[in-house]
Amino acid sequence: MPAVRGPDPRPTGKLAAARLSVVSNTALVIGKLAVGFSIGSVAVLSEAVHSATDLVAAVVAFFAVRAADTPPDDKHPYGHGKFEALSSLAEGILIFVAAGVIAVSAVKSLFQGTHAHTPVWGMVAMGVSATVNLFVARRLFHVARRTESPALEADAHHLMTDVWTSAAVFVGLGLVAVTGEARFDPLVALGVAAMVVRTAAGICKDAVGFLLDGRLPDDEIEVVEDILRSDSRVLSYHKLRSRKSGGERHVDVHIQVDDDLTLRAAHSLTEDLEDRIREALPGMEVVIHTEPFEEERRHHEEVEHPRGRHG
Repeated sequence: MPAVRGPDPRPTGKLAAARLSVVSNTALVIGKLAVGFSIGSVAVLSEAVHSATDLVAAVVAFFAVRAADTPPDDKHPYGHGKFEALSSLAEGILIFVAAGVIAVSAVKSLFQGTHAHTPVWGMVAMGVSATVNLFVARRLFHVARRTESPALEADAHHLMTDVWTSAAVFVGLGLVAVTGEARFDPLVALGVAAMVVRTAAGICKDAVGFLLDGRLPDDEIEVVEDILRSDSRVLSYHKLRSRKSGGERHVDVHIQVDDDLTLRAAHSLTEDLEDRIREALPGMEVVIHTEPFEEERRHHEEVEHPRGRHG
């Protein structure tokens, strides 16, 4: 049976990836602000605002990743994986705020007639920004997929949005340079705001799914069921439940076995099944409850069809 790849149990490099995002966004915010104010481009300044939210989100992701890797304790016996989902939701909200700031600035520029001069410097800044963010985003995606980190994945999506918006601003400033029509600058900024809103909505949707303990993917559930069905000692199973919280994955199930199976044999079966599931799905937390098949069936029949009382 082919194993489904789970979180890599080796050192993850998540903190290093989150730290890289913080450093790159800090440099980009400073650079975009300097260029935006110097050439008077609302589109470049809107990108500076976008990068500022990237920076805040990267800082939040850094601390969330560090907190999520804290081992379980008495108050949090299931671990701290939801810190990453909370971080992802916070990033989505920050992106919505950034979109609002960008849209307001663009509309104001349209009505007041603000225009960019020497747009070529803005184009250079956008080219550098897109290149840097593409490199960092690809690194974050790689680590996020290997470690199943929603915080890093949200940060990567955030940066990829910045790549596309930087490219849009680059094109807009190019149109200003070629046509001399300054309105292309704020119009492109409005387009940037729309793209940012779309990204924010997707990030928030995924984060809420993590916080609500969504079930594991169908292929992973199928692996668990295949293992249960492949063992002849398991006569039936039910109440199969699963949930995913960041890189942590949990599954629990009730199995039914022969009524005459000894406690030692039932325990050995449970351990064997748990080991096989963890081998196929590394990092999985597994809990199996064992029941006697015939006794459990009689119990359900009595519950569903209780005998009348006579007195």
